[in-house]
Amino acid sequence: MAFPAPVVGPAGPADHARIAELTVAAYAAEELAPAEYLPQLADVAGRADRAELLVARDHDGRIVGSVALVLSGDFGEVVESPDEAAFRMLAVDPGARGQGIGAALVRACLDRARAAGRRRMVLSTGERMAAAHRLYAQFGFTRLPERDWTPVPGVDLRVYSLDLA
Repeated sequence: MAFPAPVVGPAGPADHARIAELTVAAYAAEELAPAEYLPQLADVAGRADRAELLVARDHDGRIVGSVALVLSGDFGEVVESPDEAAFRMLAVDPGARGQGIGAALVRACLDRARAAGRRRMVLSTGERMAAAHRLYAQFGFTRLPERDWTPVPGVDLRVYSLDLA
């Protein structure tokens, strides 16, 4: 079944509550984040100051996905140079998976990073996020194991990168 392409664009303050709900639901549904990390996932206003928040809307205008794009600053913990961009907290409504929403959000991040003159996109993802790993592989992301990191004990994150040039 073909689904209408989601419309991806910037999020505004009025979208923060839905983004928080969606992000927590997406990570909690498959226990992809420890309970103590859920408040950080819900802190959309906190990340809006440090990242460009993008949302994907379905044909009814309902937010069905979101991501935080980091073009500069300290919110992209895996960013090591001004040539790099990152995205974090990619989330798709569990009821809307399989409709190309994650791919549309990744594509928007890549396009915006290229337009901003970044030469590489980096991201970190949990070891158990198999669907995300498949999505990143489709775009050509490759592992960057030397930059893997552990933000809190028991949470090991894998780093992936994609050259944008």
